[in-house]
Amino acid sequence: MTALIEIRSAPHVSGPRTVEKIMRHVVWSLLPICAFYVVQYGISALASIAVVTAACLLTERYFVRTGTQAGSLRDYSAVITGLLLALTLPPGFPLWMGAVAGFVAIALGKALFGGIGFNVFNPALVGRAFVQAAFPTAIATYTPSFVAGRFTEFIPSSLAWPFMLPAGTTAWLQSKSLDALAGATPLAKWKFDGVLAGAGELLTSLSGHMAVGPSPLLILLCGTYLAVRRYMDWRIPAAIIGSAGLTAWILFGLDPVRYPNPFFMLFSGGLILGAMYMATDMATSPVTPKGMWVYGALIGLLTVVIRYYSGLPEGVMYAILIANAASPLIERITQPTPFGKGVLGGARKSASYPLNPGYISREDAGAVTPKKRFLRNKPKKSERP
Repeated sequence: MTALIEIRSAPHVSGPRTVEKIMRHVVWSLLPICAFYVVQYGISALASIAVVTAACLLTERYFVRTGTQAGSLRDYSAVITGLLLALTLPPGFPLWMGAVAGFVAIALGKALFGGIGFNVFNPALVGRAFVQAAFPTAIATYTPSFVAGRFTEFIPSSLAWPFMLPAGTTAWLQSKSLDALAGATPLAKWKFDGVLAGAGELLTSLSGHMAVGPSPLLILLCGTYLAVRRYMDWRIPAAIIGSAGLTAWILFGLDPVRYPNPFFMLFSGGLILGAMYMATDMATSPVTPKGMWVYGALIGLLTVVIRYYSGLPEGVMYAILIANAASPLIERITQPTPFGKGVLGGARKSASYPLNPGYISREDAGAVTPKKRFLRNKPKKSERP
């Protein structure tokens, strides 16, 4: 009689997967991608990852301590936001701008809505969208990968002072026997120059001829780890890649001269990273199976349309943000039918006999008297005892 009874709301049964455990595995899967990014661009990329992630953690700590948002630093969500945001920025992006992006990602993309699980948009993409609008020139400035001396010297633009133009960029490019065009991304080269990158350069990102991000093959491998461990639902990336590939294939079939091949559309830019790590954010994506397919198909379609018909070479960020906004509606219209709903009504409509002895159809209700009902249910002579 001295035992205490705990009364609380659902859920009453907890699974072995906690938020901290899921987020920790996501961080582990991102570490090889970040390491490859550092190998590509050297200490500038390492400093960018460190500064952006630190800005996210400090901002998160402030809002958690002041009670503005739910969560804690131990749930690893701010670390994931910082790593993903840094991977979407140019390696030579000024570090102070990266810190601004990290602050905005947590403050506007997460704390404004109440913290982890309440955000409507992916926080990393909110930070990326802000700096793209605020600093369009800096975010469009890329440098080639695998430049000599990348582990001993910074890209000059990384150390630019706030609101000041980076000094020494032209001399740095000339010392590396490079020009500004050598740092164009594959999508920018196709969009503005009509030049398509090779398959090997797109898949492995090892050639160093263009400004490319981490290898899509590596991202697919790390994302597959999460899907196999069931920390990520495979339907969303499958729907995104399938929808983008199908849309690109249809347009390529209509006009092969104007539109690039589907392979180029899938493995250039940030489509694979967005499909594996950003669109699958649990707080901003649908939870219904049908909704995941619709959500992913919408992202793939919008990505290709924005790349082809807008003034921007890349469209993954805007496609995911638009789909995040549509996620509640998608989830609402794709709700599964509750078990047993409509079964009894369908059985009554299809049955050729009453479901119970006392059942009377609506057509006969007015013509059946109590006497007729008694005679109808009266047993036959052969059935009498």
